[in-house]
Amino acid sequence: MKFLIADDHELFLQGLEFILRKEFPNAEIVLCSNYKAIFETLDKQTDFDLIISDLAMPGANWLEALGKIHRQCPDVPVIIISAVFDREILQKTYDIGVSGYISKSFPNSIIVGAIRLVLAGGIYIPPELLRMGMQNQPEMFNLLLKDAEEAPKNNGDNAAPETEKPTDLTPRQLEVLQCLAEGLSNKQIAYKLGLSEGTVKIHITLLMRALKVNNRTSAVREAMKRGILNVEEYR
Repeated sequence: MKFLIADDHELFLQGLEFILRKEFPNAEIVLCSNYKAIFETLDKQTDFDLIISDLAMPGANWLEALGKIHRQCPDVPVIIISAVFDREILQKTYDIGVSGYISKSFPNSIIVGAIRLVLAGGIYIPPELLRMGMQNQPEMFNLLLKDAEEAPKNNGDNAAPETEKPTDLTPRQLEVLQCLAEGLSNKQIAYKLGLSEGTVKIHITLLMRALKVNNRTSAVREAMKRGILNVEEYR
């Protein structure tokens, strides 16, 4: 496991490093204090499993910086951890392809949970984003709202066992699932289906949750096992 973490506040950077070393004791961690240091690091190495970065740092405009990071490491998930929690900013970061946005005020357990979710191939959406809404991206907002409303609830002894619940994928999620079976990247799926990469990531997260798996390969395998995908088509 290899992390790149960046923040221009030394105390917070050291605190985040401490959390990661506690949760991932064998991980290699590279520290950066600004965007310039991130770019210099990525010029030499791009084999990171995750990049965690503050938003407003010296060295570049955050919007241009995130775009550059994404171009240099298109397959490396990026989590933003910031004190800034503005609706428009959150929308823009997810549209660029960020895999998670975490407030610095969140407890350590939430931060660690979000990191593990993203490492498993998911996308972390802060609850505050649902309450604020995403007016400029109605499809993405509807996906998030649907996920929040349909999240499994404990209804007591009368609730149906987990294994008896049918798999309920939307037509769009089925399209994304078929693209995963074809081995397409998020960028390729976004282009093929006319979506943003952020929206593709949300679809993948929701279908993985529905299939009760934690990565893309397992999602395809489970879908074939359940007969959702035709095995013969992908042999």
